[in-house]
Amino acid sequence: MKIEMDKLTPKEIVAELDKYIIGQNKAKRSVAIALRNRYRRTRLPEELRDEVAPKNIIMIGPTGVGKTEIAKRLARLTGAPFIKVEATKYTEVGYVGRDVESMVRDLMSVGISLVRQEFFETVQQEAEKRAEEALLDLLLPGIKKPVRSVRPGDTEPIVQEIATTEDTGSTRERFREKLRKGELDEKMVEINITKNSMPQIEIFSGGMNLEDLDINLGNSLGNIFGGKKKKKNVTVKQAKEVLFNDERNKLIDMDRVAEIAKERVEEMGIIFIDEIDKIASSNNRMGADVSREGVQRDILPIVEGSKVNTRHGMIDTAHILFIAAGAFHMSKPSDLIPELQGRFPLRVELQALTSKDFQQILTQPKNALIRQYIELLKTEEVTLDFKDEAITRLSEIATDVNTKTENIGARRLHTIMESLLEDVSFHAPDMKGQTIEITRQYVDDRLNAIIEDRDVTRFIL
Repeated sequence: MKIEMDKLTPKEIVAELDKYIIGQNKAKRSVAIALRNRYRRTRLPEELRDEVAPKNIIMIGPTGVGKTEIAKRLARLTGAPFIKVEATKYTEVGYVGRDVESMVRDLMSVGISLVRQEFFETVQQEAEKRAEEALLDLLLPGIKKPVRSVRPGDTEPIVQEIATTEDTGSTRERFREKLRKGELDEKMVEINITKNSMPQIEIFSGGMNLEDLDINLGNSLGNIFGGKKKKKNVTVKQAKEVLFNDERNKLIDMDRVAEIAKERVEEMGIIFIDEIDKIASSNNRMGADVSREGVQRDILPIVEGSKVNTRHGMIDTAHILFIAAGAFHMSKPSDLIPELQGRFPLRVELQALTSKDFQQILTQPKNALIRQYIELLKTEEVTLDFKDEAITRLSEIATDVNTKTENIGARRLHTIMESLLEDVSFHAPDMKGQTIEITRQYVDDRLNAIIEDRDVTRFIL
């Protein structure tokens, strides 16, 4: 996905988020401004550019109200590298658990994947041509045609002339036509599959842990000695995919991929730290609170801006955007250490969802739940017809159950919809051609018994 930040004004960003997320306008505005500020920063003189720090955000609100979805959609909108991590997965240095720096390594891995996929798209046609020629060589050993190959960045194609007769050339073309039509898909061929001759080993020593060094010894030796070739008999269809992947990998420059990914991670990366309220400390600073504060102090340098060592080089985190989120039921943002609070200058409170919000969530977003179920059942030739009264009733039930039990926000709709349509989903293959009307009565008949039994509701809905 090409990043064109100049076309993403705050209004346009909010409009895009509105397509998938209901309500929470204040949070949408905050992230839209933070994103636009990243573009504005790139337009500054170089001496001032490095001085402008990202405006990190803390989202406060119960689960299921859209905190994670806002961050995810923001990343997809820009094509920026994005990861979600949970603060509770990390432990203070010296204890068993994940090192906080691993979040940056994970982000770099995402960046590599994104850029590599973009490169793959640019070389797809050339890779398909090469794979086809390699497959024809396997099918017709000794009968070859001139090969024209172009690598990205080459100014002239490389042409390898191989003498052929008119008869062998026409045979090759006949096989090419059959190959493209799929007539040879089940024919068996023998291909060479490259495997690393050494196991993948990561080494570490001294005070460094496994993730600090992050050196894959197996890959390094595999690159030096070329790996181990293994012959395998596969169908033409399978061979086509293997050869295509091999040719595609040969055509891209992984050093260039890593270089672009590193730049994109440093300038556009987004790290979403969920459950940050779980590592907030109370005032007594005893027992588990000491460990929580230790995790905060380990996260602090990453958010402030530091150099993190990865297998692709040092990553500077100074301009990565951090979005933290938490319910803050048992704690408050001021329970975080002051230094970490200062690194999240924007605080946005997300509102609990109402019955009206649930109605909109069921029907309005591009990925609306009702639309998902309609399309799923349509694959079985079963038509679902949701009446407005049924949608209203489903919204009322979701609100009621969230109020009486644990408030899990919009996620409640998933469990309610599954319970509502369980019978239809189970019997759908035997109901081809039928139309099922989902009315208020239909909803009540299938959900009232569960709702009225509060003890059962805690486990089912």
